[in-house]
Amino acid sequence: MTALSKFSAVLLDMNSTFMFGEDRFGADENFFEYYRTTKGQLSEEAVDDIIRSAYSYLDRLYPDPEYRESFPTLEIAIRSVVKEQLPNHEIDSLIATFAYHELGHIPPNYADAIRTLADTYLLGAVIDIWAPKDCWIDEFRRTNVYHCFSAFSFSSDIGAVKPSTLGFLRVAKQLGVAPANVIVIGDSTRRDLGGAIAAGMECILVGGETDSRAYCVAKNLLEIVHG
Repeated sequence: MTALSKFSAVLLDMNSTFMFGEDRFGADENFFEYYRTTKGQLSEEAVDDIIRSAYSYLDRLYPDPEYRESFPTLEIAIRSVVKEQLPNHEIDSLIATFAYHELGHIPPNYADAIRTLADTYLLGAVIDIWAPKDCWIDEFRRTNVYHCFSAFSFSSDIGAVKPSTLGFLRVAKQLGVAPANVIVIGDSTRRDLGGAIAAGMECILVGGETDSRAYCVAKNLLEIVHG
């Protein structure tokens, strides 16, 4: 972990940094299969249309600077795309279905790397998700890494998405660490590197992204932790 040695805190991006298999919204995805477990009463066609339309609605706004610090909730997205007024229990079922398909998994070797990091550094996470955070917290607990993080920022909590600095600065403040003593690890040049630099932090890019402004680049989190 030589690349981290001058820093006292590490902020992790999540998707494609330590969580994988997320955002399963492809054309061949069957949303109704999970929706049925929520006891919702809508038709398969309606569920498919609403989930895909809500995803498209948020995906269109995600890179728009105008919405960077006023990003709509998933509930707003769903209510914006439905053609009729839905009862709250149906909105809850649709949100749960969306979250199930947005959620990825933390592989065991990445969970081990997180625990190793937490042995040496204050650890936080700056996470962009569109659904409420509950099932992500469950995944962190399932893989025994929740306790490793001293602070989190979820975009669905604060209404701000990267590269907004709000999440980065919020977590640094919770950790009690000045931005200059924080390094971010993430896979996106625009969101992670851009947000980190704007917040006065360094950033290591992983997953193939390269940029001259990065502190350094690495193949993945495992390479940073284990060398």
